[in-house]
This record gives sequence, structure tokens and C-alpha cells, in this order.
Amino acid sequence: DFVASAQEAFSGMTGGSKVVPEYEADIEESLLVCVEAAETKASDSDQVVDALLTLEKSMRKKAKDDETLAPQQLEALNGAWRLIFTTGTIDTQAKIKGRINYFPLKAVQSFDTETMTLTNAIYAGNFALLKFYGPFEFNLASRKLEFDFYDLAVLGVKFSLGRGGAADIGAATGLGSSNNKQLVENDKKPFFNWVSADENIATARGGGGGLALWKRDLEMEVINANEKEAAAATEIEVY
Repeated sequence: DFVASAQEAFSGMTGGSKVVPEYEADIEESLLVCVEAAETKASDSDQVVDALLTLEKSMRKKAKDDETLAPQQLEALNGAWRLIFTTGTIDTQAKIKGRINYFPLKAVQSFDTETMTLTNAIYAGNFALLKFYGPFEFNLASRKLEFDFYDLAVLGVKFSLGRGGAADIGAATGLGSSNNKQLVENDKKPFFNWVSADENIATARGGGGGLALWKRDLEMEVINANEKEAAAATEIEVY
């Protein structure tokens, strides 16, 4: 199953006679906690937060030792990711006097590392109620992912947002951090400091200060692939 496959993927990290850095054990343990939380949505919230914090710290150490980590994470990011758990931005935590933890809605971020574009959407079933579109950049030195959204589809009707439009909507609705609006006003882009990404889960800290955990959404990846194929076919017909 999902958890068993993750355990198998992490196994062997400490095998053989090779000296393994101490942070590898922390990474393995933290990832297993996060995988369990992503699969069941029943893990203790404080334990998940502790695991995310440990993972963030340990991955930072590993990135200094392993120059292949960032390219591997970028490659793994390709696909669709359902938001499972978030501490919320610092602003949101202050408003609700606590953390959001398990995210109640179906929110999916999809990354296309071939075109370096992404979407961020809220779904009812497999129908996108609200869907943002835009480009992203991934800094291999810092694992910082910067993005912007230029278009928005509401109930399937797509229109242009203009510069800073997505940040304004996010700040006004609570779907994004008010920090993103400030970044745009200062001619900077919203961002994530990426922590991890593999075949099962992804984790990152947002520009608003919150930590997040995503689970790969295989069903949505199939839907995205079909939509991409259909769009390519339409372009061929036009030309």
C-alpha cells in the first residue's frame, strides 16, 4: 500500500558499510510520519508539524552535501499534488489563533516541469471551481520555487488577471498570504522554499511562513495528461 511503498523506498538508506550522515535517519523517520498523515489524515497534528520541522532542517543539511537533491526534487515535482496538511500562513494563524492542520477542501497544485507552468485549483469532485494558471521558476541552488498567476478560471470560464491580480484575490479571500501581495508590490514573486518531493509526497514552506504537506494525486495526473493531449490536438487542428 501507500505507506508500505514509502517504507520500501526509504529502506536501504542506512545499509552497507558506508557511513551514513545522522540526518538521514531523521529524514526517513519524518517522511514516514508525513506519508502516514497524507494517507490517513488521522495522525496527530503536533506530530506532523514536528516531523515537517525536522524534515525541513534535515533536508537543508542534506542539500549542502548532495548536489543532486535539488534536481531530483524538481523532477519529482512534475505531476499533481493534493494539499493534505498545512499550518497556514503566519497571518492566518494569528487570525484563527491556531493552525489549520488538515486541509478540508480538495485543493490541487499541478506542476509541468517541461513547460515550467503550474496550476492551483479548488475542486468539487474533479470539477475545478477556481483555477489559477501561471509560470514558475525553480532555483537549483536554494530550492526556492517562485511563481506567478496570470490567468484564472471560475467555473470553467477563463480570463486574464493582470500583474498582481492573483495576489490581490488571495489576500482578500484568505486563499493566499497577504505577504504575496507585498512581494508583488515590491516587484518580487510569491514563492515556496521547497523541502522535499518524491513519488508519494511533497513538502514546502510558503512565503507566508506556513508549512505544507501534499500527496501525489494520480487520478488528477491522468486528467491533466488528457487535457494537455486534447489541447495539443486542438492546436494542430487550428494550424
